[in-house]
Amino acid sequence: MNPHISEQFDAELDAARSQLMEMGGMVEKLLRDATEALVDQDAALAEKVKLADKRVNQLEVDIDEQCVNIIARRQPAASDLRTLISVMKASTDLERVGDEAGRIAKMAISLADLDYPTDEFSDFRHIATLTHQIVASGLDAFARLDTDGAMRVIASDQAIDDAYDELVRQRSSKMREDPESIEGDMCIIWAARALERIGDHAKNIGEYVVYLVRGQDLRGRGKHQLG
Repeated sequence: MNPHISEQFDAELDAARSQLMEMGGMVEKLLRDATEALVDQDAALAEKVKLADKRVNQLEVDIDEQCVNIIARRQPAASDLRTLISVMKASTDLERVGDEAGRIAKMAISLADLDYPTDEFSDFRHIATLTHQIVASGLDAFARLDTDGAMRVIASDQAIDDAYDELVRQRSSKMREDPESIEGDMCIIWAARALERIGDHAKNIGEYVVYLVRGQDLRGRGKHQLG
C-alpha cells in the first residue's frame, strides 16, 4: 500500500474508533440520567432519556456502514480487520446499553406515578454505581487497547450479578411481607435487571479488546480459563 493510501486508511480507522467513543460517551450519559431519573422519580428526565436513545440507535447504523465500507474498499489485513470487527461489535453492545437505559427510564416513569418511599433505593444505587464503573472501564480499555484493564472489566461483571441476585432476594422477601409495595418493588427489580444486562454488554466490550489485541476469543470461557 502506498504511503498516501496508508495514511487515508489509518485516518478512516481512527474516525471509526472516534465515532465509537462518541457513542460511548452518549451511552454513559444516558445511563447516568436513567438511574438518576429512577432514584429521584423524575419523569421528565426519564422522557429525555427515551428520546435520546434514538440518536444512539442511529450512531450504531452509521458506525456499521462506515466499517463495512472500509472493509469493502480497503480489504484490510488481519489486525486491521479485527479492529473494524471489534468496533462494529462494540457499537452493537453500546446500542443495547442504550436500550437498557431506556427500559430503566420506563421504570422511572412508572415509579414516579406511585407513592413510593424515597429512602428505599440503596440496593439499586449500589448496582448502578458498579454498572457505571464497568461501562466507563470497558470504554477506557477499548480506547487504550488495554488488555489488563479489559480482563478486570470481564472479572468485575460478577459483582454486578451477585448484587442483582441479592436485590431480587431482598425485594422478593419485602413484597411477601408488604403486598402494597409490590408494584414499586417490581419496577426496581426490572430496572436492576437492566443494569445487570448492561454489565454483560460492558463485559463483551472487554472481550473485544482482548480479541482485537491478542486475536483471542474469550466468549463462552469459564473464569478458570481466562488469563
